[in-house]
Amino acid sequence: MTLRFLFDECLWPGLVQIAREAGHPESTCVRDRGLSGMKDHELVRFAVEGDYTLVTHNAVDFRGPDGGPPGGLHARQAIHAGLVCLVSPHPMTPALQRELFDYVLEEVAMLDDLVNQALEAVEEESGEVRVDLYEIPVSDEARNPDPSGD
Repeated sequence: MTLRFLFDECLWPGLVQIAREAGHPESTCVRDRGLSGMKDHELVRFAVEGDYTLVTHNAVDFRGPDGGPPGGLHARQAIHAGLVCLVSPHPMTPALQRELFDYVLEEVAMLDDLVNQALEAVEEESGEVRVDLYEIPVSDEARNPDPSGD
């Protein structure tokens, strides 16, 4: 699968070249597109209209609060090319961003697509990294797998 990653301005722009070298040649970043300072809701619209998979460290605004149901800006989109969140309690240095994005690239290589899904590479306080994949927006079936409510 080839994705068009759009890296948020909160991330190191060097991730663009890493994505391109990994087989995602149409990847770009907000800064290179002259979109720095764009409001988050406008950025989501740009990503959706351009069929970009948005990559951000600003997970709460785009996917909603951690541990709760997805409710951020991406959850309001009927269809989108995916959301990638790089999450850590530690400072997001370029080296850490690259490490987390490498996990993302490994996972993406095993998927058919990221349509209406979020993929998170999460570094725990201990330094361990986990990768989570979930629907966003959450489908009615995932919300209530038994329509009878039993």
